[in-house]
This record gives sequence, structure tokens and C-alpha cells, in this order.
Amino acid sequence: MSKPRRDHEGLPLFSQGFRPFFLFGSIQAGMAILVWMPLFHGEIALASAFAPRDWHVHEMLFGYLPAVITGFLLTAIPNWTGRLPIRGVPLVALVAVWLAGRACVTFSARTGWQAAMLVDVSFLFLVAAAASREILAGRNWRNMQVVILLLILLAGNVAFHLEAHLEGAADISIRVGIAAVVMLIALIGGRIVPSFTRNWLVRENPGRLPVPFSRFDVIAVVVGALALMCWIVRPTGNITGGALAIAGLLHLARLVRWAGERTGRERLLLILHVGYAFVPFGFLLSAASAFASAPTSAGSHAWMVGAAGIMTLAVMSRATLGHTGQQLTASITTQAIYAAIIVAALSRVCAVLDPAHAEVLLYLAAFAWVAAYFGFALTFGPLLIGFGRREHSAPNAVA
Repeated sequence: MSKPRRDHEGLPLFSQGFRPFFLFGSIQAGMAILVWMPLFHGEIALASAFAPRDWHVHEMLFGYLPAVITGFLLTAIPNWTGRLPIRGVPLVALVAVWLAGRACVTFSARTGWQAAMLVDVSFLFLVAAAASREILAGRNWRNMQVVILLLILLAGNVAFHLEAHLEGAADISIRVGIAAVVMLIALIGGRIVPSFTRNWLVRENPGRLPVPFSRFDVIAVVVGALALMCWIVRPTGNITGGALAIAGLLHLARLVRWAGERTGRERLLLILHVGYAFVPFGFLLSAASAFASAPTSAGSHAWMVGAAGIMTLAVMSRATLGHTGQQLTASITTQAIYAAIIVAALSRVCAVLDPAHAEVLLYLAAFAWVAAYFGFALTFGPLLIGFGRREHSAPNAVA
């Protein structure tokens, strides 16, 4: 669908949603871990009403991730609907609300947790409202499922604040948030990974192609959603473990059907397959946890550091290159960023599985995570700020 275009006359940074949210989201992702390590060891303290662990989880799950998701959606929705993107003053306002949420959560002991909650959760509310308006106006009904998952993520954020301050620590709300993120990856990743792979293979490496979306994909997504619902309500037990194991095998089979092994020549594509691989890995580790065969947080870290951490960097780098008129290929620097985030994901999961070496692995994971996200901000920041070419919607840059 062709979309009307109108030149943006303000700062390039606020000409497209991906620019500020990818830049600030990547900086916040790195800063949050830089703060977390000394906070974890009791070397510093924050003026937050959250306990240290809850602050860390919140700023990963409901801080940086919503920023990156928003940057993706505000860039993809115009392609879905044929409408002009949200930019200029409305975009500045969204960024300001997100930044205010980060400040209020970090200093919530001074602002009061209720005020911090209202400011923080208002960001996802505004994003969901804006996305709903655009999708409905464009009559793009099938993408309303993304808005539903945004609303679940919003509900998880509200519940996180309430649970942390009424019960003393967040628990169920964390699983709600993680489940929403996993389902967003399953839905959006399930669309862009095989699509981008097919387009590249047809042009560069003829042969076996990804299997088109079919009833099998629907079954995998639905079973995954049901398994996550069981996990939210009761993370241990045979029923939950069985459901998670089946979901993991289905998503693994789904990944195999996308011909990822044929994309080795283009790391910009290969990293998408690697990131998605942590979705079934997370399901299988969570299944093992449900059967009391693995630590309880192994699957969560596979999903959050692996699937979410890798997929966000993969999508941010691809979308930034495509929408700033650059060649869609991974440079040596970009490949180093990908290597760092893979090291972070594997180290963090291994730190859970191998307590004897947990401290060394935690530091390795933290260093690699910070290197990956600060590396992205330094490498792609000039393009996002507008030092590269003006907006250019390259084919296959974003869903």
C-alpha cells in the first residue's frame, strides 16, 4: 500500500519514531546494567521505592523494551496502514513521557510510588492508544493483535507497581510482562524473519526457501500462548512443564522451517534466526524448571537477555540502516555488536545453570550487554540523529 509523504521540517531525530526510541532505548539498556551491577553488590543505592532487584527487572522489562517496541511500531505502522508516521511534536511528547517514567521510577522514593506508577504506565497507554488509532483508521484489522499484546504489557506494568509495593516484591506481574514480550517476538518475529529470509535467498542464494505461514504457525503461536498462561498462573508442575515443552518443540520446528542455516553469508539475517532460537530455548528451560530439573530463572533469562536482547538489536540495526538509506548488510562493527549480545545471552543463562561460576559469568554477561548496546548507540547514533541521509524506506527494512 502506498502512503502519502510530507517532508518533515524539524529535527531529523524526531522525523520518525525509530530514531529517538532506538537511540535512547539503547543508551538506557546499557546504563541500567551499569547501575545494576554495583547496586546488586550493595556498593550504591538508589532513591527508588522499588527493591534493587525489582528496579532492575522493571527497567529491563518495562523500561528499555517498550522504547524499542515503540520505535519499531511507529515505523512499521505507516507501512501497514498507508498513513503518515507520528513525528514532530507528538513524537517529542511520547519521548518526554518515556524519559519522565525512567526518572520517576528511579527516584520514586521521593516522588511517591503512586505518582511514579501513573507517569510510568502512561507511556504504554499513550503508545497503545496511538497505535490503535492508526491501525483502525487504516482499517488494518489483523495488526490489532499487536495492540492487544501492548495492553497486556501495560497491564503487567500496572500490576508490577501494585504487587511490588503491596506485596513487597513483584512476581506474577513479571511473568505477565515476559509472556507479552515473548508473544510479541513470536508474532512479529514470525512475520519478519521468514519474509526477510525469503527475499534475500531468492536474490542471493537460490534453493530451499522458508515455508510460508500456515496452520502450523498458528498452532505454534496458540500453544505458546496457552503454555505461557499456565506458566503465569503456576510456573511449576507437570501440566505447566508439559505445555512449555510442547510449545518449545513447536517453536523450534517453526524456526527450522525458515531456512536460517542458509543465511550465513549475511549476518544481518542470521542474527534474526539466532535471536528467535532463544524463544524455544526459553520454553524448554522453563519446562525443565517446571519439572524441578533447572533453576527457576533460566528460561526467563533465555527469553529476556537472549530472545528480547538479540532480537531488539537485530531489528534496530536493520531498520536504522534501511530507513536512513544505507546498504542492508552487517558491517564488521555491527557483527561485533551481534557477537557481544550473543555472549551476554549465553553467559547470563550459564550463570543461572552453573552457580559455581555465577559471579564471573554475571560480570561477563553485564560487560557484553553494555558493550553491545553502547556499541549500537555509538555506531548507529549518528544515523539516528540525522547525520546520515534523510528518511528512505528501503525494501525489507521493517515489517
